[in-house]
Amino acid sequence: MLYNLLYPLADQFAVFNLFKYLTFRSGGAVLTALVVSFLLGPGIIAWLRKWQKQGQPIRADGPESHLLTKKGTPTMGGFLILIALSVSTFLWADLTSQYVWIVMMVTLGYGLIGFLDDYLKVSKKNPKGLPGRIKLVAEVAIALVAAIWVMSLQKDPLAGALAVPFFKTVLVQLSWFYVPFAVFIVVGAGNAVNLTDGLDGLAIVPVMIASGVFAIFAYLVGHAVFANYLQIHYVAGSGELAVFCGALVGAGLGFLWFNAPPAMVFMGDTGSLAMGGALGAIAVVIKHELVLGIVGGLFVLETVSVIVQVASFKLTGKRVFRMAPLHHHFEKKGWAEPTVVIRFWIIATILALIGLSTLKLR
Repeated sequence: MLYNLLYPLADQFAVFNLFKYLTFRSGGAVLTALVVSFLLGPGIIAWLRKWQKQGQPIRADGPESHLLTKKGTPTMGGFLILIALSVSTFLWADLTSQYVWIVMMVTLGYGLIGFLDDYLKVSKKNPKGLPGRIKLVAEVAIALVAAIWVMSLQKDPLAGALAVPFFKTVLVQLSWFYVPFAVFIVVGAGNAVNLTDGLDGLAIVPVMIASGVFAIFAYLVGHAVFANYLQIHYVAGSGELAVFCGALVGAGLGFLWFNAPPAMVFMGDTGSLAMGGALGAIAVVIKHELVLGIVGGLFVLETVSVIVQVASFKLTGKRVFRMAPLHHHFEKKGWAEPTVVIRFWIIATILALIGLSTLKLR
């Protein structure tokens, strides 16, 4: 909004030229989201605690320690993330960018699905929440609209094409088969982050790391000169998503202040589904869908651990891991919660650096 209001006045007031630069507005988005989080966080957490009373229902089949350490902690802290993210994005982004609206649609849509899931868990005191099929149908519907919208904005040869990392000119033309592929990316990313959100601070930091990396990707992919120099595919207008990524980093930092062990609040599906969906939507827009699998490799590992566990138990009656997702396996092995969390952060950082390397390894 500030860009749309103030940059046109740059001829009269030179200082408003600052709003031309994505780097300035992305930095402003980080700080704004952080300040909003700090200002609203205590009030939102107090309200959630008063309303929920007993907090988020804890899985009876989860680690035994959680029944003691997590009991009474309120959920739906994703509200704080979404408010800070939305305020900051609408304040600093170019609101004429359809890519911004696509990503915001996915983010808030998935946030609404997560809210309904969290609400049912709290109101019925049942950790199951919204039926899985209903969640999946709603997620697919939102992702489908986003995928078709993106395809309508992009021109050949990018429309309906899949870029392959490490190869500078390779585009795999999927045509309309790209739509279900993009839906899979968005839905998969949303649920992968959701599965990872099981320990204090575990999901939010890898999300911030991935957001920071994708801010760089969005800036470079949306800049014709840099895209040509790095021999990556130029997507006109996608650079504006760097502002959104900055806002997500700031909102994540603000939430981490309250979610650091021991957590004062859990993000719940309200936050995890929304942030995962956002990362998936950004990857689809900037044509880095496969790179998301590298940068967000921690989320992939957590998801694969669940798939392997379920498949193994159904086929052989035996479990591969002591408990899934993967972070619970290490808890069962005796790792302290902070140890699991920090080591997973390190893994997320390493994977992010590998993802960044795809910019030059071509």
